[in-house]
Amino acid sequence: MELGIALDLSEPGVSTGTWDELARLAEERGLALVVLTAPDGRESVPEGGGAAASAEPSGEGAAAEQPATAGLDPWTAATWLAGRTSSISIGVPLPDLRAESSHDAVTPYPMVVAKAGESFDLLAPGRLLTDAAAWVHAPRGASAEELSVLAGQGRPVVVPVDSEQEVRRLADLVSGAPRVVRPQRSLAVRARRRPGIDYESVPESLAGLAVEPGDPGYRGVASNYLRAGSPGLVLRPGTPDEVADALGYAQRHTHLPLGIRSAGHGVSGRSTNKGGLVVDLRRMNGVEVLDPARRLVRIGPGATWKQVSAALHPHGWAIGSGDYGGVGVGGLATAGGIGLLGRAHGLTIDHLRAVELVLADGSQVRASADEHPELFWAFRGAGANFGVGTAFEFEADRIGQVGHAELTFVTTDIEKSLADYGRIASEAPRDTTVFLVTGRPRQGQWTVQLFGVVDNPDPEVIVERLTPFAQIGLLAQQQVVVTPYMGVMGSAADVGPEGHQGFGQPVSRSAFLPKLTPEFARDAADLLRSGRVYFFELRAMGGAIADVPSGEMAFPHRASAFQVTAMGANDGSINQVWDPLRHHFDGLYLSFETDPRPERLHDAFPLAVLERLREIKRHYDPNNLFRDNFNIDPHPDARTAPSGAVKS
Repeated sequence: MELGIALDLSEPGVSTGTWDELARLAEERGLALVVLTAPDGRESVPEGGGAAASAEPSGEGAAAEQPATAGLDPWTAATWLAGRTSSISIGVPLPDLRAESSHDAVTPYPMVVAKAGESFDLLAPGRLLTDAAAWVHAPRGASAEELSVLAGQGRPVVVPVDSEQEVRRLADLVSGAPRVVRPQRSLAVRARRRPGIDYESVPESLAGLAVEPGDPGYRGVASNYLRAGSPGLVLRPGTPDEVADALGYAQRHTHLPLGIRSAGHGVSGRSTNKGGLVVDLRRMNGVEVLDPARRLVRIGPGATWKQVSAALHPHGWAIGSGDYGGVGVGGLATAGGIGLLGRAHGLTIDHLRAVELVLADGSQVRASADEHPELFWAFRGAGANFGVGTAFEFEADRIGQVGHAELTFVTTDIEKSLADYGRIASEAPRDTTVFLVTGRPRQGQWTVQLFGVVDNPDPEVIVERLTPFAQIGLLAQQQVVVTPYMGVMGSAADVGPEGHQGFGQPVSRSAFLPKLTPEFARDAADLLRSGRVYFFELRAMGGAIADVPSGEMAFPHRASAFQVTAMGANDGSINQVWDPLRHHFDGLYLSFETDPRPERLHDAFPLAVLERLREIKRHYDPNNLFRDNFNIDPHPDARTAPSGAVKS
């Protein structure tokens, strides 16, 4: 039996000091909840949420008849109480906001109420309850028998009190009643549990670090870099066995979305969800040298490329890894890895020599050219569909000092700037990889940024390689340094316990471009003039990327000259300006795509590749546990597979 107290802030004799002392005594004596009610019996409204927050009683002389605490808002009292106590749940009942009218000056705005709740959670994580249905009211002085009957409803029973004696009486009833061991999580946390999730059956190996919506650490694991999320449960395994336990739990919840997260930086945002499960691999972030002679290293999926570059630097090694050090190994090493060392050293997956996986059925396998070779082929390019990588073995390159450039230009002729960049980047020696980023015009001008690496330590060679790019516009700012690759990745911000704080839903389109033709430059310029694309990037490919045969792994677009990404506000808006460019493209890069239309899967994989992937999927994941993130349905004709899983 769980009991709590209700404090009516308007009762005569209940001063600030009194209810503060009663609440602290309730916490000290092991009661579950303190509920604060509004002075005149109304449900509470946060300050600024509506006229009810500060309404005064009507009638002549009414103000003079109110007790001294009558004007105290329960939200204010709750905030004060949160600072004076440490663990007890605090209930502030709110009105039903579903019938909100914009013409009603009394009804609070839902967004204001939600923001008040978020602010309270920052002060006292996992302690606030706003739904009065979470508890049962009992009359003042209710007997033990009456309380026991009410507790049979499965909710805490709240009793009005105004003295320490009443609090002690309730505490004695709780301590003397036969009951099961009290749950570790508070009432406020349990009240935020999502439907359809069996929280009590979380495997013992994962329960200690599992994060529920009401837990103090939830804000740090709910969202990722670009996408706001609100998963129903986040599991944080630290070993392959624990990953197997997490997938076993997911198998019992296939009606829910499932997200697999390495570091949470993925542009697609699919490593989080709403109301589903997330398996967060960030604890598995080790970097270990296996064989110095072969430059063979073993890396956990939760490591970031900033951490990897720092660990490899003392050996004079590096692995090409995108363009930002905050990206996780697990996401990049399953999709491709088009980075600033790409033309010189190839894709990230080109350096993968083996991977250890946990499959959908919980079994653990090692895939390489000699072990499960078909799985190894599929994992390099479509890995999110086949299992959870728990360790990646890479062969690093010997890479010393490099030239790292960040150049900013201004141009009024974006079509010419795109065409010039395409020609120069394609003709550059393979030691030079340069990306272009631009967006909406401002007053008829575009800011164009170039980010590049020259794999050569000689300053004169670096300048020689970069000089041709100076013609794409008016140079406004430049920074060129000679640095180890660790310096290129090291600018990424470290993500602490507060986690990522992405918001909204990313809307991104991606494609491979065989050649940057004048016609593409013209059409891309029209896209940018529309103002519907706020981020536009061209990543130069070719060089070592094209050296690998297209059939060697599930990344067939080796002949592409550029990878293109565009981001906009919503699907409808960006589709109107992006779809007319599709005739220029040949293929799609999964990591930067959010378009849910099923034909995008055929853009990503040619038919022969897709059929081979389906056959492998039928063998390793026949029930389609890993089923979002461009799902390769093993039984496309049956169309019976549930929807929902992800990998970033």
